Amino acid sequence: MAGMILKEDVEKVRAAADLYDIVSASVTLKPSGTGTYVGLCPFHDEKTPSFSVRPSLGVWHCFGCGLGGDVFGYVEQQENIDFREAVELLADKYHIELHYEAGSGREEHSGSKRTRLLDANEEAQRFFVSQIMSKEALAARKLLGGRNFSQADCERFGCGYAPQGWDNLVRYLAAKGFTQQEMLDAGLARQGQRGVYDYFRGRATWPIRDSTGRTLGFGARKLYDDDTIGAKYINTPDTQLYRKTQVLYGIDLAKSAIVKKRQAVIVEGYTDVMACHLAGIDTAVATCGTAFGAEHAKIVRRLISDDSLGAVQLIGPLNVEGQSLSSRIVFTFDGDAAGQKAALHAFALDSAFLSQTFVAVADGNLDPCDLRLEQGNEAVSSLIEHAKPLYDFVIDAAIARFDTSYTTGQMGAVKATAPLIAQIRDRSLLDIYTRKATRRIGVDLDIMRREVNAARRQLNVRDDDAYAPKRRFGGAASGGGMGGSGASGGFAGRGERGEDPYANPARRKALERRDANEQTYYRIDDAVFICEQQFMATLIQVPRAIDRAWFAQLSLSNFMTSVFRSLFQAVAAAGGLPSDDTPQGLWIHNLTKAGGPLLEQVINELAVMPLPLPPNPRDTANSSAQNGQNAQNGQAAPVQLRAPSPAERRYASELLARLLDMGFMRRIGAAKRKMSQLPDGEEKITLLGDITTMETARKDLQTQVYGNVA
Repeated sequence: MAGMILKEDVEKVRAAADLYDIVSASVTLKPSGTGTYVGLCPFHDEKTPSFSVRPSLGVWHCFGCGLGGDVFGYVEQQENIDFREAVELLADKYHIELHYEAGSGREEHSGSKRTRLLDANEEAQRFFVSQIMSKEALAARKLLGGRNFSQADCERFGCGYAPQGWDNLVRYLAAKGFTQQEMLDAGLARQGQRGVYDYFRGRATWPIRDSTGRTLGFGARKLYDDDTIGAKYINTPDTQLYRKTQVLYGIDLAKSAIVKKRQAVIVEGYTDVMACHLAGIDTAVATCGTAFGAEHAKIVRRLISDDSLGAVQLIGPLNVEGQSLSSRIVFTFDGDAAGQKAALHAFALDSAFLSQTFVAVADGNLDPCDLRLEQGNEAVSSLIEHAKPLYDFVIDAAIARFDTSYTTGQMGAVKATAPLIAQIRDRSLLDIYTRKATRRIGVDLDIMRREVNAARRQLNVRDDDAYAPKRRFGGAASGGGMGGSGASGGFAGRGERGEDPYANPARRKALERRDANEQTYYRIDDAVFICEQQFMATLIQVPRAIDRAWFAQLSLSNFMTSVFRSLFQAVAAAGGLPSDDTPQGLWIHNLTKAGGPLLEQVINELAVMPLPLPPNPRDTANSSAQNGQNAQNGQAAPVQLRAPSPAERRYASELLARLLDMGFMRRIGAAKRKMSQLPDGEEKITLLGDITTMETARKDLQTQVYGNVA
């Protein structure tokens, strides 16, 4: 067992890791207020963004599922690994050498197990590519050349060749220092009676990568009749890296285009992806050995999220000046029975996804690769452009099987289509498609409705409305309680970068109250709570804005809300206000550690909560990105707590003054109650003097912060 990683090395990795870069590899992030970005949570299924990232603080939090933490916590959740492995994975990414405490030996190989498996796959990819031009690989080159793919095209998509034989790859990887167990764990080899042998043999290969370009596994096509594996295509078996329900071939090439165009094209094979990209459809991806399912839908939806009207969902096809602007997913199913079966399978996906899903079927049921081969690139582009809504495709295909010129054919079509329409969970579309099918078949609307309703009851279909405004918390709409503040629901109303809510008292108060409404740890909305919440958020995000002398005067009596009383104690347990040279990430880490699991979510939420202040140029993802660049240059150094802006310092002083003033008020009130119960005498006179002193201190405090007061 290896020793623990030295703390200073952990902090080097924390400082170098670019949280924005790491999260945006799988989530489309959009600016939302000062230094904050939002997107669809990668850890639970949602349709409205509730996932916030604050790169400058190195903190993320999801208001939907409650998960949150620092960059290590994100990698732990994303990669399903422990803290140590997360540190090692990021150290490998940013080329930082780790040192371990003495007393126990290192593992046999450097890097985490997951990193070793990634390295093994990368070496395997290099091996396969090196073999594609060999004499033995003629069959693979003929296969690719016969589909009109040039050598340059094959290099672009990483096409390779796994040679025939028993252990060519095994021997190659062994020479590179990989163990047989690592080859087995990566899915590159299998255990036989006579030893370990290559899993891929005598086949053309394609690397299956994640959105960041890391090779997770491979797909391979049969080339020879004597192949002992009968399947035309095989894929890497499920491993620690590779899950067939969670990978999409070509996502590394298509990701940026999918995000930019908010569109994705789902095809059925590796060569179809190649054909689409070469034809200009740069948003094409393919599933790997399995049907398109819910996990794939989550990946795509996180990249094409469309919330440009806030809580109002833009999920139908929109056209503005002839250009489609809405999210759009196009499947290239075949028009035959297998394609219709695949389309039916897609009905299990959620309503918001299906409402923006289309089907493209070429004449003659050609797949994109064959279509490009026979009719050229323009035909592929036209195929995608003229795709048909999925609902229409499935329902029309069912009706087309019957001769509706006869009564029996009409009833057969009704019986066939009613269960399909019944599966449309979106109630806003259910009636429309019931009417469309009725007109197409030529029967009374009551007949079709009766059959649809009966099928809906039998199937126990969950009612839904994909077009309805989404609500984030238990019945309370996002931004609830804001009245006429002008803030739209959800995160869309948080304000664009460059806004200064502090300059507008109404906007400032609106943002403060929304912060109180949208937090999940204490459901209340009053002036005392808002003041304490804003102070704690400022303390966490910009601790250097807090006046140390005034902060030293605070005590538990200055806080009424139980969660903030506990958080105040956690600050004390963490050593009080951090010194100016404390690394930013270490401050959050120390506070979270002191607060423990009970306060971890509270701290995460407060760290990403927007403050009603003008944007600070230093509080942006650019500084985080620069950190990552410095790490690449070998200059990684902890990012110190940034200096506050004048507005931040003033706001912190106002909040501190309010807390201290409330403390004086409570002590004065308690003293006056006690004094009223005492007889005239020395003790009463002493109390009166204390009250006078506190009232004077209270007035002096207000004068310092707000100027002359009445």
